[in-house]
Amino acid sequence: MHIPTPDELRNRREMLGMKQTELARRAGISQSMVARIEAGSVDPRVSTLNKIITVLNSAGQKRITAVQIIHTPVIAVQPDDTIIRALDIFEKNNISQLPVIDNGIPIGCISEAVIMKAIEQQRLHRVQPFYVRDFTEPGFPTVPPDMDVETVVNILQQNHAVLVIDGGVVVGVVTKHDLISLIT
Repeated sequence: MHIPTPDELRNRREMLGMKQTELARRAGISQSMVARIEAGSVDPRVSTLNKIITVLNSAGQKRITAVQIIHTPVIAVQPDDTIIRALDIFEKNNISQLPVIDNGIPIGCISEAVIMKAIEQQRLHRVQPFYVRDFTEPGFPTVPPDMDVETVVNILQQNHAVLVIDGGVVVGVVTKHDLISLIT
């Protein structure tokens, strides 16, 4: 087992762009202790050294972002599409809700549940065409492409999907199913 020298610890921290105060905070020690260890004026306990090494190693791991796990193209409907089109997409793709996107901009979502409720309330009749805009609900949450995956996971605990937006336009979607790629 290699025990890093004070210079190696300082070089690693600096290479990661981390300040002594951040290393200290994340390792649960004082900034002055980090400074003394890096200066070689104190021999740290093994437990303190392990804390520092753990922080430096975890900071060096590549961060996974939303754009790395999205799938495209996003299956969606437009506000002027008919309910029949939405139902066809639900059936063909074995899904129960869709984002409603107009010129790349998310404006809401539509679900089988809302359509079924309208049928039960006899608001839908075959004689008259109904459009997605008539049944659009509040949409899925959105995140930028560089959003960390941990935040996306937290958002997905309360939602079925997260739309990834770049420059105001939908570039992809992340669902709970997409997270499986992180563990395989």
